[in-house]
Amino acid sequence: MGALLLKKIRDKINTSLSNPLVKSMLIVAVIGVLIKAIAFYKETIIAGSFGLGTTIDTFLVAILVPTFIQSVFINSLKNLFIPNYIAELKNNGNKGSFQALIILITIGISIVSCIIAFFGTDLFLNLVYSEFPESYYPLIKAQLYFVVPCLFFWGISSVLAGLLEVSNRFLVATLAELFPLLTMIFFLIFLKENFGHMVLAYGTFAGSIIGLIYLLFFSIKFNDFALSKPVMNKNSRMMVRQLPPKISSSFLSAMNNYIDQFFVGQLVIGSLAALNYGNRLPAFGVTIVIMALGSVLLPHFSRLVNEDLRSAYNQLFRTLKLVLGIGLILIVIGIFMSDWIVELWLERGEFTHQDTLKVSGIQQILLVSVPFNLCTLVMVKFLTSINKNNFMAWISLANLVLNIVLNFILIKYFDVYGLVMSTTIVLILGSLFYFSYTYKQFKKIQ
Repeated sequence: MGALLLKKIRDKINTSLSNPLVKSMLIVAVIGVLIKAIAFYKETIIAGSFGLGTTIDTFLVAILVPTFIQSVFINSLKNLFIPNYIAELKNNGNKGSFQALIILITIGISIVSCIIAFFGTDLFLNLVYSEFPESYYPLIKAQLYFVVPCLFFWGISSVLAGLLEVSNRFLVATLAELFPLLTMIFFLIFLKENFGHMVLAYGTFAGSIIGLIYLLFFSIKFNDFALSKPVMNKNSRMMVRQLPPKISSSFLSAMNNYIDQFFVGQLVIGSLAALNYGNRLPAFGVTIVIMALGSVLLPHFSRLVNEDLRSAYNQLFRTLKLVLGIGLILIVIGIFMSDWIVELWLERGEFTHQDTLKVSGIQQILLVSVPFNLCTLVMVKFLTSINKNNFMAWISLANLVLNIVLNFILIKYFDVYGLVMSTTIVLILGSLFYFSYTYKQFKKIQ
């Protein structure tokens, strides 16, 4: 009986691994774990070097606006580019023309973003971080001037990674994320004494360039990158029409983090770094699953909805059940082991045991939201593939308003812990709203 059960399990595993979709997810997941392990090591070096002090706080502020722009504009463009580019290829369209158009839009967004970031720095700092010591502001601006140009490299890299993913070259595309991490570790170990407080900004700049060179090399090698004269057609017009609601949705979602940064900026020094560290483990789980599912599922859903919409919905619901079930089990384990994980990971040098307890408390609260957040992100990929971006803009607005209200109420009583309570509540309610809408869309095709 036991031998028969083992044989069934083995056969099931072999069948799953023979599925190209599962194989692609597994490849991305394994590389994702490696990337996040290296990222954790990088954070360990940073924590031991700087604790919860000035360097890490000022760098997180300096990189806030560029990463905000990346998540709102660049990632939105990539998510819209992939399904419409697949439709272009399916209709035997001009892929070079489509690629040229997306590159031009990306460059335009990067230029405008850099101008805004450079000239709006003082207003941003005075508005959001007015309580910071005066010594922080010159250091923030000095780092910002090296981080902002990275938007060009991130934008082009995003397009090239998307091209590789459409061609099912997930291993090559995912490995690109290793280079910025390895570059940062190199800078921290060998160049920290030379660059001082600027080492994180310099490492980010160098890593962005190396990552772009890597993606460009393989995109050209595999003939995935081919530019020609940009021309608007049916698919490109659909992409451009969907861009405003998609950007609006991404903007409003990203604003939740911006609002949180505003509130934490009013708290005691070190709260920003504590929040950053406390979000690392929850973000680890989210990133790994989204790297494995999101990168693979968006091209997959984009192809499937053009062939069999009902089958696409059924696959979505099976994925959601699996993600929620496994996520809940792992999160319970993570909550109970939170203190030990933070102590093992960060507690050394300038990082004290009191810092460990603070970061662990933040981490435990955020872990509760992870399974729901994962389900939301999977549904967002699906809704993007069927161009349902208007709804996502409205739900993002509702989440933002709710987050602001809860921040005002909960921070008053629970300090930085109230902020993460607010985030967790918003993510859970948002997931329920997304599922309700998605299920209603499914019922319409019955």
